[in-house]
Amino acid sequence: MSSPFFTDFDAHLFAEGTHYRTYNKLGSRPAEVDGAAGAYFAVWAPNAERVSVIGDFNYWNPDAAPMQVKAGIGVWECFIPGIGHGARYKYRIVSRYNHYSIDKADPYGFAAEIRPQTASRVWDLGGYEWGDAEWMAARQKRNALEAPISIYEVHLGSFMRSPDDNAWLSYRDLAHKLADYVHHMGYTHVELLPVAEHPFDGSWGYQTVGYFAPTSRFGTPQDFMYLVDTLHQRGIGVIVDWTPAHFPNDAHGLGFFDGTHLYEHADPRQGSHPDWDTFVFNYGRREVTNFLIGNALFWLDKYHIDGLRVDAVASMLYLDYGRKHGEWIPNKYGGRENLDAIEFMRRLNETVYRECPGVFTVAEESTAWPMVSRPLYVGGLGYGLKWNMGWMHDMLDYMSKDPIHRTYHHDRITFSMMYAFSENFVLPFSHDEVVHLKGSMIAKMPGDDWQKFANLRLLYGYMFGHPGKKLLFMGNEFGQWKEWNHDVSLDWHLLDHPFHSGLQRWVRDLNTLYRGEPSLHEADFRPSGFSWIDCNDSHRSVVSFVRCGENPEAPIVFVCNFTPEPRHNYRIGAPFGGEWREVLNSDAPLYGGSGQGNLGSVSASPIPMHGRFHSLLLTLPPLAIVALKRE
Repeated sequence: MSSPFFTDFDAHLFAEGTHYRTYNKLGSRPAEVDGAAGAYFAVWAPNAERVSVIGDFNYWNPDAAPMQVKAGIGVWECFIPGIGHGARYKYRIVSRYNHYSIDKADPYGFAAEIRPQTASRVWDLGGYEWGDAEWMAARQKRNALEAPISIYEVHLGSFMRSPDDNAWLSYRDLAHKLADYVHHMGYTHVELLPVAEHPFDGSWGYQTVGYFAPTSRFGTPQDFMYLVDTLHQRGIGVIVDWTPAHFPNDAHGLGFFDGTHLYEHADPRQGSHPDWDTFVFNYGRREVTNFLIGNALFWLDKYHIDGLRVDAVASMLYLDYGRKHGEWIPNKYGGRENLDAIEFMRRLNETVYRECPGVFTVAEESTAWPMVSRPLYVGGLGYGLKWNMGWMHDMLDYMSKDPIHRTYHHDRITFSMMYAFSENFVLPFSHDEVVHLKGSMIAKMPGDDWQKFANLRLLYGYMFGHPGKKLLFMGNEFGQWKEWNHDVSLDWHLLDHPFHSGLQRWVRDLNTLYRGEPSLHEADFRPSGFSWIDCNDSHRSVVSFVRCGENPEAPIVFVCNFTPEPRHNYRIGAPFGGEWREVLNSDAPLYGGSGQGNLGSVSASPIPMHGRFHSLLLTLPPLAIVALKRE
């Protein structure tokens, strides 16, 4: 066994901010030194006067296991014989400033106690035998920009719970239930709300304390590996929400770590976030960005994660985000852009794509910041994908209106094509849209129950026809009536009702068509993949368009009727003559619709329309979308 101790070379890389796998050196792990078995500990606390390891093994005595400092770098380390796997511990840190003393969890700890307890645990991440070699070999193709990517967003604590006592299911209990369901529904990926350790259930994981520890709520690190492995073996990619924008001020966490503002800025105008009452990372400090970039690589390396959805990117980009006049400090040029954060994100993406081929990063960025998902060499931030928040807001605003008023808001459904190819977009209907009195997706829709479900089927159909990758939060796919509640399971019993099961079947069939038709995903990010047939029929609230991939002779035509009035003998231009088969119709009875449509297929006539040499004479069902493919 090689020596675990921090070497001079480790110190050099750490000081310059390029020791991206510090998780192999800092933190704790079982080790053997001079033939003695025990555990090695190392922590960065450059402004400490004294640091010691306290835990069950020494009765939390701060004098029992003093650590030695690595001169010039501020890393404290020690080896303690006789400590076994799973031992609980913290660091007792005495600052050189005012002898401030506090007990801290390990910033690099691989495991933690279950809340409300806050100690770290000595943990060996080895020993798990992965069975996902086939997935790992093929994932670069599965995660490519040309591939179909349909994401099921999941909160592990409320996807399913024990029906007897509402208890959490473990990672292993969830593994097969989640994999079976996602596979059945045809999604390509799952996105897990943050799984890193967090003290408060109600934060949903977005206030992270243990950046290197999968939450102990659902089991051990190896149990989490089993969950990822199981999904991979079913052909499902795994994305995790990652939170480098801020961290909570819990006493055992990163804040004021060694009696100084080590991870955060000292000035609250830079170091605290007023909206969330959290600390903001100091992106100008090399050791801090080293910590964050190393953490990103850690999840990709140790847990075979396929993608990172980076939370709250806008809050990192702008110094005045969530702050009033006088509550922020301009950059050196007098602007509001956070230059250190920009450099951090560029380096993050450069490092992730270099070190872990086949993975991708996704930015949750809600402003018009340019080139978020463009390469560094053209001046971009380097993310692979970006959430299209503008499309999401416009569509929900439009769909929430009574259909009689939609004629006056037609631009809401067409404006997105003005910028659709400016970024590599994901179209998200996420957890954020079904909480905090916003109402569930089905509750947002106008009309009686039949119209609500018809509207929602139409919305999802338009989403799958529109360029961009797809994301739906759990429960959205079957019309959960209640807002999402992290403390209880989804209302799976609703699937006993035809409208709900019909909506679920519709989403499944959308995924099947999307995955099976290259025209719906190959050119998601190229203008050649989309063209309007007619986007100007605001009077009747109808739009029609064409999607195509590498083969321009295999297009799919979509027609959307956003009113409850059926449209008979509705003529649109067609890309080609011949027979066109109706491959999807959201008004089909098996989805809960009224059964109107085009009797399975329709022939294109040599009648010019909409600038095309042929046209189709269609029946447009009420509040419905139809998709047609040339035979």
